[in-house]
Amino acid sequence: MKKSLKNISLALIVSTLLLSSAISMADEQKLKETDIQKLAINLANQTIQGGYKLITIEHLKEMIDNKEDFVLVDAHPRREFVDGYINGATNFGFQSKHTGEWSKDLDIDGGATQEQYRKVLGNDLNKKIVIYCGMTKCGRSHNASWWAKFMGYTNVYRAPGGVTAWKDAGYPYKTIK
Repeated sequence: MKKSLKNISLALIVSTLLLSSAISMADEQKLKETDIQKLAINLANQTIQGGYKLITIEHLKEMIDNKEDFVLVDAHPRREFVDGYINGATNFGFQSKHTGEWSKDLDIDGGATQEQYRKVLGNDLNKKIVIYCGMTKCGRSHNASWWAKFMGYTNVYRAPGGVTAWKDAGYPYKTIK
């Protein structure tokens, strides 16, 4: 029970911190506080449900710059991945809505198997895995993170700001054209 409350508290704190910049931008972009609140609560609930951890784009950039050994997964459908992705990411597309059924959670264009996903993630169940998609409200990275945890991987991180936050930070990205 204590661990569950600790996880819930931690998820809420991290979600609040990750969205603090969105809150400060609310006036600039005319975002309503109710919209920001929905995003924060949704992110916290997904994090609790998925059992993974959250990571900021800035921390991900540090990991890349420090040549840390980890797996980076872009959860976009291939048709969106080609428009912009973080260098070093492997594309494995998922749907935004989580159902808990592999065939429904996988990207429509995909048709890939869990074994193929396992090959992307690697054999080491304790290796650090970072998963991202487009932006905080995108559920693809939640879906991909949930499935990684479900498949037994223990060190799974979701970068909720995704490639949009990466680009907003001015970090270099790749395209396939």
